[in-house]
Amino acid sequence: MTIALVLLRFWFWYLDGVFGAVSDETKALSVMEGDSVTLHTDVTDIQGNDAVIEWMFGAENPDIRIGEINRAANISHVTDERFRDRVQIDNKTGSLTITNIRTTDSGVYKVDITSKTSVVERTFSVTVYALLPVPVISRNTSQCSSLSESSSVSRCSLLCSVVNVRDVTLSWYKGNSLISSISAFNLSISLSLPLEVEYQDKNTHSCVLNNNISNKSKHLDTNELCQPCAGITKHIVLISVAAGTLLIVASVGMFWICKKCRKTDKKAQAHEEEIIYADPTFYKRKAQKKSVKQEDEVVYAGIVR
Repeated sequence: MTIALVLLRFWFWYLDGVFGAVSDETKALSVMEGDSVTLHTDVTDIQGNDAVIEWMFGAENPDIRIGEINRAANISHVTDERFRDRVQIDNKTGSLTITNIRTTDSGVYKVDITSKTSVVERTFSVTVYALLPVPVISRNTSQCSSLSESSSVSRCSLLCSVVNVRDVTLSWYKGNSLISSISAFNLSISLSLPLEVEYQDKNTHSCVLNNNISNKSKHLDTNELCQPCAGITKHIVLISVAAGTLLIVASVGMFWICKKCRKTDKKAQAHEEEIIYADPTFYKRKAQKKSVKQEDEVVYAGIVR
């Protein structure tokens, strides 16, 4: 009995080392889009010239044949067009390598290794994550802060945004402390996460986008974003222009009035200096000789100004 148990254990050890133990366990892997991944069968060396290696794929159930190796028929090829030129099956171990992996390659993979002496099955659940974009931080102008006497902007309202993402979490951090977060799973959507900071809080906040295997972050520059809102600045400019225009008009008006007043003063002075004529005085003289005119000679008194 003891000898039988020893032989049985040796046989299982042999199958586990040569072919890999038969198992229903699904191995989960995560990989970034564009990377390469190898699905290992854990078989060190497939024995027998009659072995057949077959790989299947499916989003949920592996029902699409990727490719196969048939040693007896000397066949080795990839049957599915989506994987052509991107997969390779190891003839010795049966492992499958996928290069330049895509998000559409996410799903369940299954390998069957059969020979006259054994059957080995392996199942893999592969999740391919899209490359993460860098979050974009922008000013939330719909909640633009008003000006205060103590500072140019008392509070700054911000938005951190990403588009067309899935299976990610978007978070605001102050230093290493999490402030808020929002997650998206399954569906490809756009995410936005608001934040309000004091104008004095400088160079301490960052927005982080992450999934299970990578992350992208954007540091907040308050000097760049937390400035008076465009609408307020525009109004200030308009008010300044209007005030300047009124000042110019007032100056021109005062200059015209002063000029008119000066002209009026000059006319008044000129009127006072007008020539004043004295009343004429008439004298009669006795008749002279005929050569002298008989008309009375008019003698005008001197003119007085």
